[in-house]
Amino acid sequence: MTQGNQSTVREFIIVGIANDPKIQHFIFILFLLIYFITCVANTTIMLIVLIINDLHSPMYFFLSNLSFSDLCYSTVVAPKLLYDFFSEKKTISFIGCALQLYFFAVFASTECYILSAMAYDRYVAICHPLLYVLIMNRRRCVVIVIFVYIGGICTSGIHTSCTFILNFCGPNVINHFYCDIPPLMELSCSDTYISKTIIFGVVLSLGLFSVTVTLASYVYIFFTILSIHSSEGRHKAFSTCSSHLSCVALFYGTVFFMYLRPASNYSVTQDKVVSVFYTMVIPMMNPIIYCLRNREIKDAIIYYINRLLL
Repeated sequence: MTQGNQSTVREFIIVGIANDPKIQHFIFILFLLIYFITCVANTTIMLIVLIINDLHSPMYFFLSNLSFSDLCYSTVVAPKLLYDFFSEKKTISFIGCALQLYFFAVFASTECYILSAMAYDRYVAICHPLLYVLIMNRRRCVVIVIFVYIGGICTSGIHTSCTFILNFCGPNVINHFYCDIPPLMELSCSDTYISKTIIFGVVLSLGLFSVTVTLASYVYIFFTILSIHSSEGRHKAFSTCSSHLSCVALFYGTVFFMYLRPASNYSVTQDKVVSVFYTMVIPMMNPIIYCLRNREIKDAIIYYINRLLL
């Protein structure tokens, strides 16, 4: 595999989502609204968890980090996307493209690992309630989150280096709305087999690890809930997991479709649609799901809204 310092491309041109002026303004307003809701909703959850003492528990500690990850990886893509709607020449420098891919992969990978940590937290809370405070103490939660971010940084480093070690001799038009691995691979004049194999292997192995932790946690949770005699107790135990399960289904379903499908099934249009869902919709939906399904979060938000109004 040849070294990327022989590349002649110094900037990339981003095609974007739609070039039809009739729908550009509508899409811009829609995406601006989605990004605004994403920023407000995730920031609200982080502040609520920070301010309210009753929410200083491992579950909400992980939730605040999930919101931080959602906010960051949406911000890596959304502002540039919105700016490009009214830019005559939608360009991004070679370094800028590498940085966008790197930081997007950092926070997207981090989100994957945080969801696994949250599944383990729910497993301990439901299957070992008497030992919960001892097992999920503050020090252990902090250590878990540190490893989550280290994992995200390392995963992103592998993805970015495997992509930008390749030669880019031209053309330089990215048929996408941000710097993602598949469209960049299409532009490389190097043999991409090794890079694609490494990236696929990393996504598959780390994805399977995260999914295994999540699935194993919920298998134990499921059998524990079945052993609870009262229907009220079963409902209460399940309700603490429903928000997380919804977020897991959204995230993993999209990730595996994006990065683990056969190359022969790759479609630019399909990829853009899924990427919009992945980069814009999921970061907006996660806090909304937790607000709607979690009574403590909902009550806290309503309480502070009433205080502001009164």
